[in-house]
Amino acid sequence: MSFKNKTVWVIGASSGIGEELAKQLANGGARVILSARNVVSLNKVKAQLTNSEKHIVFPLDLEKSAENIGKIRKKLESFGEIHFLFNNGGLSQRSDALDTEIAVDKKIMEIDYFGNIALTKAILPMYRKQGYGHILVVSSIAGKFGFYLRSAYSASKHALHGFYESLRLEEEKNNIHVTIVCPGKINTPISTNALTGKGDAYGVMDHNQETGMPVEVCVKRILRAVEKNKFEVLIGGKETFAVRIKQLSFSLFYKIIRRQNST
Repeated sequence: MSFKNKTVWVIGASSGIGEELAKQLANGGARVILSARNVVSLNKVKAQLTNSEKHIVFPLDLEKSAENIGKIRKKLESFGEIHFLFNNGGLSQRSDALDTEIAVDKKIMEIDYFGNIALTKAILPMYRKQGYGHILVVSSIAGKFGFYLRSAYSASKHALHGFYESLRLEEEKNNIHVTIVCPGKINTPISTNALTGKGDAYGVMDHNQETGMPVEVCVKRILRAVEKNKFEVLIGGKETFAVRIKQLSFSLFYKIIRRQNST
């Protein structure tokens, strides 16, 4: 599989993994549709892309996507065929469950789960009409197990796995593919943009992110997983071994995970 001359819709394209996805896809000859809330940042990213004039900025707010599926669907139809949806947008958390206001739990679920699946529901009719399509879902290692300060975030990522594992079974007969990616510690500003229990920006670059895998390496592995039509892939360092250990022995997993640094 090649991304050359394909159209790829990248959510969360204004920074982090999404920005790097846009750059590497454009370098590979794809036409990229860039989406996020921040129009200024999207235009800056677009200006840096190879053949910048052929790419498209499509601003949207994940928190409101579930309310606007029909409008989003009409806009997508104006772009012609779309071959890939890279559903990467989201918001993390840094707060104990007890200290997290329920409004913050709802906001994270609205953005990371409902906003995510709304975009998939918007594009599915197009994929069925085309007779093919591929959805890349950026989950997290927190979608495989819970962790300190991430109760709402982890819950939203667990929900994505249930939805997309079901969707894959339903849509494979229609030549629609799903790849779930679970990044671990990746050097992106995800912790800086995370919410506190009161809903404010956390504003701190975690040590785990600062010392994590370079985002360029992460994205190369993501694209390779899509090219190989992988069902699910873990990307990161030794933290990904925790998923395997949990499968083999939960008691051993818990002894290890409880000693890890939360940030």
